[in-house]
Amino acid sequence: MKILIVDDEQLVRWFMERALIKKGFEVKSASSVQSALDILEKEKFDIVFTDLKMPEGNGAILVDKLREMPHRTVIVVCSAYITAETDQQFRQMGIHTLKKPFKLKELEVLLQKIEPQKPTII
Repeated sequence: MKILIVDDEQLVRWFMERALIKKGFEVKSASSVQSALDILEKEKFDIVFTDLKMPEGNGAILVDKLREMPHRTVIVVCSAYITAETDQQFRQMGIHTLKKPFKLKELEVLLQKIEPQKPTII
């Protein structure tokens, strides 16, 4: 499975890349919404992890764009700003959440939930 990580924090991208590569995933990362959109024009991803608040663009814009794409992608919003209310709103849209800071075990549990949902090209 191919995963794209979108986060302006280099340490977060590095941590997630290493953890996901060790689990056997093919991983790419982007430091901004625009660079993520550039990558998504050329490649399809099964899962996209995105931060919400980034200096060069709002992750919610990326979420909207992903939801419009013909290729079904599992979206995971990773943010320190997730509340019970926003978590519920995202879940109603079929979007997963991961509250920062998170532990490796939380990432693993989330991936176990997502794996049965392996996306298919529509």
